[in-house]
Amino acid sequence: MIDSYKFGRIVVNGREYTRDVIIYPDRVDDTWWRREGHRLSVNDIRDVIEEKADVLVVGTGYFGIMRIPGEVEELLRSRGIELIAQDTKKACETYNRLLGKGRRVVAALHLTC
Repeated sequence: MIDSYKFGRIVVNGREYTRDVIIYPDRVDDTWWRREGHRLSVNDIRDVIEEKADVLVVGTGYFGIMRIPGEVEELLRSRGIELIAQDTKKACETYNRLLGKGRRVVAALHLTC
């Protein structure tokens, strides 16, 4: 569960993170870094695809600057993973809501920009 989010800072299950994160059902990866900064690539989410989530919620940043190219959307769709991309504040709310409904959800969250 995401406890709170503000620019550059997120609290997940009582623990604070100040770097971009991927929240898996059983862990938080705070070493996530995208090769192209404000563009999500297939390589950036390889581990997410292997997780076999129902939904991937992508937080595109505080101002929503990060972009998701068509090839990423296509790959997720081909694997049966629903993609929800929103600015990170809304993405955190969506993640918590879906988690509360029992969905197998992963969140990849850009905390700044």
